[in-house]
Amino acid sequence: MLEQLMDLDSGFLMYIQEFVRNDAATRIFRGITTLGNAGAVWIVISLLLLVPKKTRRIGCMGLLSLVLSLLFNNMLLKHLIARSRPYDCILGLIPLITPPTDYSFPSGHTAASFAVGALLFRKLPKRYGIPALVLAALIGFSRLYMGVHYPSDVLAGALLGTGISYAAEVFWLAAEELAKKHRFCKKRETAHE
Repeated sequence: MLEQLMDLDSGFLMYIQEFVRNDAATRIFRGITTLGNAGAVWIVISLLLLVPKKTRRIGCMGLLSLVLSLLFNNMLLKHLIARSRPYDCILGLIPLITPPTDYSFPSGHTAASFAVGALLFRKLPKRYGIPALVLAALIGFSRLYMGVHYPSDVLAGALLGTGISYAAEVFWLAAEELAKKHRFCKKRETAHE
């Protein structure tokens, strides 16, 4: 089963290299993949959401999602699974960007993108949420196009990132409730003095 999955992963990447890559698409996907470097585009979006009071909570949840994704996916799972990059394993696969030096599974770009993109899709009006989710998917695909991740890395990153978006939301709402209770207790203590 694992061998069949590896064959599918490898075959898909070689198909992209042989039949999908072209100069115009390479320029576009190189730009898209750069947006996901270190979660840059998602950090900027989350920070911008902090400005209006109406979206401040969503911005905080977005930043929390990124931190959780970094800790869980990049610092824990990548090292536990220690999967080699596809260009190190697939004969003839040529990466189109400087080859990353960390492990492959899961895709950190994709996980971070879906951690915030899925959150924005749920929390913002659809005219903003749908483009955020589309951008997350494009960043994920760009990692395949560039030849630096397996499809299963990207799929796992999308699923894990989406799960993290829910976890960050629950955590943030629980923290808000705890803070409200703490403020309420402080007010009662002050009133009794």
